[in-house]
Amino acid sequence: MVESRYIELNQNVRFGKPIITGTRITVEDVLNWLESGMTIRDILNDFPELNAEQVNACIDCNR
Repeated sequence: MVESRYIELNQNVRFGKPIITGTRITVEDVLNWLESGMTIRDILNDFPELNAEQVNACIDCNR
């Protein structure tokens, strides 16, 4: 996993898992939500602190 503008690694947050920069939301959280059937719009509605670029960065990490 490569850190990016939207994704960071911080050993002090969520056990060092990749997180969305400035949040405690992990890439894994976002991918699990998508896998469970949530859409990007659903995620953005539930987490207004996120934007589409951040969610898409999580998806890109999974490629």
